[in-house]
Amino acid sequence: MSISVSIVAEIPEELHESLQTYLEKHPNWDHDRVLATALSLFLLENEKSQPNPYSQNYFTCARVYLETLFGQAN
Repeated sequence: MSISVSIVAEIPEELHESLQTYLEKHPNWDHDRVLATALSLFLLENEKSQPNPYSQNYFTCARVYLETLFGQAN
């Protein structure tokens, strides 16, 4: 069972407009899916620079990234 946590974040207006344009063109995506995909990719890319890039956090981020990217998230 997947547990979700709500996040409130302020982003630049230009970024929000770009996101809205993307979502209008891709109806199978929503704000939550975009944020989860982007955040997990960010963490994956930055985990590689850590001493142990194959930690449980790395594999968890990889799983979340792939599930949200391909629409398999629960």
